[in-house]
Amino acid sequence: MNRRLLLLTLAQGLFLINNITFIAINGLVGLQLAPFGWMATLPVMGYVVGGAIAAPLVARAQARLGRKGSFQVGLAVALGSALLAAFAAWTRQFPLLVAATVIAGYYNANGQLYRFAAAELARPGWREKAVSLVLAGGLIGAIVGPNLANWTRALLPVPFVGAYLSLAAVAVLAMAVVGAIDFPPAPPKAAGAPAGRPLGEIMRQPVFVVAALGAALGYGVMNLLMAATPLAMQGCGFDFRDTALVLEWHVIGMFAPGFFTGHLIKRVGALPVMGAGVALKLVCVAIALSGVDLHQFLIALLVLGVGWNFLFTGSTTLALQAWRPEEKDRAQAAINFCVFATMAFTSFASGALVTTQGWAWLNLGSLPALVGVGVALAWLGMRRPRAVS
Repeated sequence: MNRRLLLLTLAQGLFLINNITFIAINGLVGLQLAPFGWMATLPVMGYVVGGAIAAPLVARAQARLGRKGSFQVGLAVALGSALLAAFAAWTRQFPLLVAATVIAGYYNANGQLYRFAAAELARPGWREKAVSLVLAGGLIGAIVGPNLANWTRALLPVPFVGAYLSLAAVAVLAMAVVGAIDFPPAPPKAAGAPAGRPLGEIMRQPVFVVAALGAALGYGVMNLLMAATPLAMQGCGFDFRDTALVLEWHVIGMFAPGFFTGHLIKRVGALPVMGAGVALKLVCVAIALSGVDLHQFLIALLVLGVGWNFLFTGSTTLALQAWRPEEKDRAQAAINFCVFATMAFTSFASGALVTTQGWAWLNLGSLPALVGVGVALAWLGMRRPRAVS
């Protein structure tokens, strides 16, 4: 863990403060302002739809401005969108709130590249551990994010306006952190140098297909259950402090394993770790279906977080095999687009399902995606055992 990786880990933590706070409050603010209950998670959906739309724009910014310049543009967008969301909540304008979260998606797309930048700050033999350790910086978001939402939700007369304003301050702090990181310069492109394979050819590789599927569906299932949790817990009569506690432990589960997941991948390979992630998500569903007491919400979401870490870190590491250095911007944008598109669907589905069908059917709805990922992992393991060991 060198100085640059340490600062990038801190930037990842500040990014997750934004991410988790948005997840914790957007559905509840949406429920207050939306004309219909099933529209409550549209602001959550807006955050990831904005990320999907922004993914190719971020790729161009990365190629033109480099890592630092592009990350700083993303943080400027985070600052402006947080202020816009605060104004929307203050004036009770639901469409404006959704627009603010769509704009914030640009920062979401930027922050998703921190894990790939980590691999560039480490020696080749340490890339897995660098990715895992930077993802572990999300522990900052795990502890601060839900508590920040709880501490600031009643800071001003209109609920949660203070929480949005606090995210503006977090964005300013993140600008200072990213500004202190010395990213390696992109290698100069000589005239006539190859631009790499076409994106379609990169995406047709079995390793890319399974890595993208694992990242997208792993994140999608996690988002389906996490985005619905505040609404489900409110429907069961729990106070927001209980919801904040459950989300805190969920995000601890997401990022605490980062201190050893990279070592585990290095030792046994990406596919077995991804398979363990799928198994843990199935355990989460079983716990969630067993009842709706506080401890069942808490344990289910904690296990869900650990399962996400194994599946997403493994997918990220596996994806590094799929492209050459000159292809990374386009390939990383393609994977992130898959992630955001899946999350956009599950963000909307979470609100619609939990408010119309209930918590149990929401969990049952995640099973086909988990089975699909498991089948894909088995297929790749049989097809190219050496490439993924």
